Amino acid sequence: MTTTFEALGVDERMVHALSERGITAPFAIQGLTIADALAGRDVCGKAKTGSGKTLAFGIPTLQLLPKALPKRPTGIVLVPTRELATQVREELDPLAESMDRTTVAIYGGDPIEKQIAALEAGADLIVCTPGRAIDLIERSALSVADVRHVVVDEADRMADMGFLPQVEWILRNVEGDHQTLLFSATLDGVVDGLVQRYQTEPVRHEVASESVTVDQMHHRFLHVHEMDRTKVAAAIIGAANRTIIFTATKHGADRLAQNLEKEGIAVSPIHGDLRQNHRERALADFQAGKLKALVATDVAARGIHIDEVDVVIHFDPPADHKTYLHRSGRTARAGTSGVVVTFCLWNQELEAKRLQKRIGLDQPIVEVFSNDPRLADLIAWNPAETEPAS
Repeated sequence: MTTTFEALGVDERMVHALSERGITAPFAIQGLTIADALAGRDVCGKAKTGSGKTLAFGIPTLQLLPKALPKRPTGIVLVPTRELATQVREELDPLAESMDRTTVAIYGGDPIEKQIAALEAGADLIVCTPGRAIDLIERSALSVADVRHVVVDEADRMADMGFLPQVEWILRNVEGDHQTLLFSATLDGVVDGLVQRYQTEPVRHEVASESVTVDQMHHRFLHVHEMDRTKVAAAIIGAANRTIIFTATKHGADRLAQNLEKEGIAVSPIHGDLRQNHRERALADFQAGKLKALVATDVAARGIHIDEVDVVIHFDPPADHKTYLHRSGRTARAGTSGVVVTFCLWNQELEAKRLQKRIGLDQPIVEVFSNDPRLADLIAWNPAETEPAS
């Protein structure tokens, strides 16, 4: 069913701000959740990364948000990573400005004095990682006593990263009547526990499933040789627009980035040991097209929300099918398609076949070398027509 932001009850000032950015029609998750959130109800939304969740919670929160006193924000968005905190704030900032509201990103790795000053100036909506928020609360630089709108974004990933105790600590300390919006790709297990404990009669909406994401991707499993592996990656990256490559370790990410640079690829690593300004610059350069690729670890990549990533490479195979889906979700976002490439060394093929079974795929693992012309167009190449390497 097609609808408009106006029909959902969105303030005309925000409708205009959205239109100026070329956003004229809501995505599915926005069409389902915004009206309920504007009515003040608690909302529990299930949707994959890239489905438009930020505006789904940001629009109603900013429309209902009261002005804040110094150090006492009236809205709080909890996110798992500093990259996501920055990206959510940047996406919501034009909308906040249209409503005469201010947004501030709060996360570790950024000078705490700067964040304290921003809170003292009167931040209406803060987008924060749980650890830094707790640090500021314990310093009496931040109070959640006036918070009337709480958002928990990427709840499943916060659970995966071990942040739920910190999230719950914050939720327990939010006083008075307030609205809680929770968004997650999965709603089972510990995430359902959050829903049960911290939401009141939530209305539930679901858009897309992990299997739909898999179907939107073109999957390629390649048998590569250790000495040729970097060159195969370089060949794929060179034929693509934007590529994200996953390694198992931070050291592996640094080493691969250096080796790709030797192959003439504009690339940067991104992981937790790097300074925040380096990570933010790498993301900005990647978004602007100055970098062809990012080499990321799993934890760092959970905060990367960039559209138009056309290739994801599992340089090191994922540990399990959930990791495969999280990594692969960097592509095929917002209804587009993408290519997901998994490299397999000779002793990793059985592991790859088990992974395929878990995600409902059955594809040959094809031996390739870096001079293989098929690497220039992995979508056009149908691996089912190629015999697996013996």
